[in-house]
Amino acid sequence: MNKLGWAVVATAASAVLFFFGTGLDPVPELAWLAPLPILLLATRVVGAAALGCAFVAYLAGSAGTWSYFWHSLAVPRPAAIGILVGSALLFALAVGLFRLLVRRGHAFLAALAAPALWTVVLYGVSLLNPTGLMGTLMTTQADRPSVLRIAAVTGGWGVEFLVLFVPAAVAAALAPGVRGLARLTGLVAVAAALGGLVFWSVPTPTGPSTRIALVAPGQSRWAADVATPDGQALVRSYVDQIGRLPDGVQAVVLPEAAFAVDQTSRPRLVEAFTDVARTRNLDVVTGVLDTTPDGRFNAALAVPPSGAPVEYRKWHNGDSKNVASGTELAHLAGIGLMVCMDVNFADPSGEYGEAGTGLVLIPASDEDVDGWEHSRTALIRGAENGFAVAWSAARGTSMLADSRGHVLADAHTGGSPFTVVVADVPVGPARPRTRAPATGSRGSAAWSRWAGSSPAPVSRRCHPSQRTPGNSERFPRSPPAVCDRS
Repeated sequence: MNKLGWAVVATAASAVLFFFGTGLDPVPELAWLAPLPILLLATRVVGAAALGCAFVAYLAGSAGTWSYFWHSLAVPRPAAIGILVGSALLFALAVGLFRLLVRRGHAFLAALAAPALWTVVLYGVSLLNPTGLMGTLMTTQADRPSVLRIAAVTGGWGVEFLVLFVPAAVAAALAPGVRGLARLTGLVAVAAALGGLVFWSVPTPTGPSTRIALVAPGQSRWAADVATPDGQALVRSYVDQIGRLPDGVQAVVLPEAAFAVDQTSRPRLVEAFTDVARTRNLDVVTGVLDTTPDGRFNAALAVPPSGAPVEYRKWHNGDSKNVASGTELAHLAGIGLMVCMDVNFADPSGEYGEAGTGLVLIPASDEDVDGWEHSRTALIRGAENGFAVAWSAARGTSMLADSRGHVLADAHTGGSPFTVVVADVPVGPARPRTRAPATGSRGSAAWSRWAGSSPAPVSRRCHPSQRTPGNSERFPRSPPAVCDRS
């Protein structure tokens, strides 16, 4: 087969692997293989061909997200095109740098430089982009705790680097003209990295646990006004659903902006949730759009059985109009609060870790197909900062995860009147931030999570298995979570 034939085969192979290994529903193992055919090709063809094939392979591999971007109400189409093209261009530049260094006799340096360029550019974008990042290569590994444990040491960017370093090191070792020590160095580095993932064990959290429930309605609306009859009906439906939760639940989390309140209507919402919180001996956390004398805030409102409610005001609102941003952490009995897009950024997650917070409750809302991706961005935040995550999403994936990146229970919302997810969540150790924190980018290393998604339907019911301690047992040990449809 001539060089043109090999170029077509390599481009097609990488495109197929990127299609299935990245995006909105990735196969994690394929993400490690996807760059390899193009990297093997790059040192065997002229530079222009290497760059062109890399660009086409990545862009074609992102085809699984094209429909999402095109029909998204939250991402403007010009921005969507920029995301897709920019990601493919960055991959092509990384491949070009790899080719240049290998052909100059620096094979191992090439294996380091390509993923370094990719990672550094995305990290820079994460600092500059007002809507943050989610869904890069690190997110593809979010359901593999054996890989994600690296984030506890390096932050998520260490995972990002490693997923591209392994195929780059293999391709460098197999490049034409690479011999002896140079080849051995690359292969030994790959063997050490993969061996470390296999044999490096991290103990499962064994500390106290908190039984958490996540509740999202099937016919949810964005910011139902509590002062209206429809708003009051929605409050009652939530109260009824909370009343039917399994015994032992200590906190229940509702989605982002479930209600709109102001100084007049807020007490009515607090009173309704205080009554059910007192009856069930649990804390209720709901997303609200709260209009105050200081401005309008997208917030998480925590209502305990007794005492004053606690409100956390979302730090990051993207391009949302007429919504002010908060600047402070908020805790309820030591448990932290965040809202949706906040997980796309280093803080407030890093500040919660530094504050010793072991569990964070997060009302959220997504665009249905991107629900898994965004929930795993939250999971990565917890893994790198040492806290467990309770992510309650409308039009998305509700998820409970421990601080080591293990998903304890999750369910995609939509379908039946309510989706309920319940599990006992071990409180994480929290840890000071000693590394560059991760962000993530929307599908195909997309460079933005645009604000403005609105909630909608919901589906399955999940609950822990048989052992259910009474309400008085504040920190039950964790039974496995199981799910069934209802």
